[in-house]
Amino acid sequence: MLSTFLVSVPMYAQDKTAELEKIFSWATKEKPGCSCAVSQNGKVVFNRGYGSADLERDAPITTNSIFDIGSVRKQFIAAATLLLVEENRLSLTEDIRKYLPELPDYGQKITLDHLLTHTSGLRDWTGMLPLANGKPDALTLILRQRGLNFKPGEEWSYSNSGYVLLTEIVARTSGMSFAEFMQKRLFEPLGMKSTSYVVDMTDVIKNRALAYEKKKDGWKQDMYWGNDRGGGAILSTANDLVIWNDALTNNRLSKFVSDKLQEPAKLNNGRKLGYARGLFLETFRGVKEVWHSGGAAGYHSWLGRFPEQGISIAVLCNSDAMPATGIAERVADLFVTYADSQKAVAGTPPALTGDALQEAKTKAGLFINEKTGKLLRLAVDRDRFRVAGGPILLPVAKDKYRRSGAFVQFMSQDEFELHFPSLDQLELKSMEGQISQYRRVKPYTPSATDLQALAGRFVSDELGAFFDMTAGKDGLKGRANDAPGAGFSFTPVDRDTYQLGGVTVRFLRDKAGKVTALDYSNPVVRNIRFTRLNESISRR
Repeated sequence: MLSTFLVSVPMYAQDKTAELEKIFSWATKEKPGCSCAVSQNGKVVFNRGYGSADLERDAPITTNSIFDIGSVRKQFIAAATLLLVEENRLSLTEDIRKYLPELPDYGQKITLDHLLTHTSGLRDWTGMLPLANGKPDALTLILRQRGLNFKPGEEWSYSNSGYVLLTEIVARTSGMSFAEFMQKRLFEPLGMKSTSYVVDMTDVIKNRALAYEKKKDGWKQDMYWGNDRGGGAILSTANDLVIWNDALTNNRLSKFVSDKLQEPAKLNNGRKLGYARGLFLETFRGVKEVWHSGGAAGYHSWLGRFPEQGISIAVLCNSDAMPATGIAERVADLFVTYADSQKAVAGTPPALTGDALQEAKTKAGLFINEKTGKLLRLAVDRDRFRVAGGPILLPVAKDKYRRSGAFVQFMSQDEFELHFPSLDQLELKSMEGQISQYRRVKPYTPSATDLQALAGRFVSDELGAFFDMTAGKDGLKGRANDAPGAGFSFTPVDRDTYQLGGVTVRFLRDKAGKVTALDYSNPVVRNIRFTRLNESISRR
């Protein structure tokens, strides 16, 4: 079911309506759907809702439907911070411990700009909470951490933790709650009447579209009702979000705020990134694009601009039936003019054939950085050589490959090259010329004695958590915090390195060779230390 279309619609939009209807034809009144708004040069030319906002009550998604916009909110948090920077109440270059003295001293200076650009090295609280005992709130969990993923400014790694700290810093500095600051300084001045910052998601929110997940037996509600989400959420409409986009285009907050929000971040080595402050900076089919996506349980959102052409698009969905990003790209194709659509579209590199394919297959496998313990898996997928879960690798010379494309989410946008001095050795050369050495991981089958040496209870004060590692006929099993069941099986990678999905545990030994600790890592958390206790594990 769709809402009433805006009465006054320019001919430009009318020409696109039938094509837009096709994009959303899947969203019937019996299914969750989406709301979409498009503006051109500051004027809303399309604004409709499709599908159901509430399956129990048959309430349709309309132009007034309100959604949780997920991480699209980061640009708003960044803007709030920059307003205070412009007023000289905050500094982008000061150590944030000036504003948060309870934050541990990591021996490295972390600045507001590091938080804004995801270059702080702070561990992402979302990757730690599942292990933490006692269900601490995000801020408490962040403040417990005594280590960083990397030295501030050395890498880019998406960190929700940085934005949790920003909301706290803005609230302390402004003397009002973050929700109140956002309302008075951003939403009200810009006329975003349907937008609010909500800390308690159980509050009654009029016109809220509920979120869903598709299961085998039908749709199930999929909402973040609790407050374990890092300080709150922004709820908004598609129409309000294009108002926001146009406000940034026209410097309605200030030129300083708009410019800083869209200024590319830089690493310590000078590498310029395709990320600014709460916004990705990329090109889509050859056209400059400023965007961010978001997800919160069943909610999926995308907000972007094509500033050179004055086009702004917001897509908000209340299920994962269709990805908001994919929908937004189809909408963009109707409004954005490409210089040469065929040449501008970045196609997949051609598949390898013959000797080149056979050569790549000999290079595939798992490699480990002896210095850091970091793992790198190379694979041949559909006759293309690539980093597993990452970019395609293109042959450039004998035993040498380069990365195809460069996006900030993988290895900080490094346009690296790989060189194989031998089949068992790998050198990764960064775009700045730094070389990291890897060796091929050989198949490893631990003996019963090897496994028993790893057994024990390992505890982490930073998480308030513990692992029980046990050895048996089925190999090494790990159980966290007295979870029910026998635990999960860890796959041996190397003598002291084991994996479970995206989780890696690396055991540490003293000079006598006795295991004393393990380091836990996952895609957003590195090397949380768990110290081994001497007493035996209680086997219940």
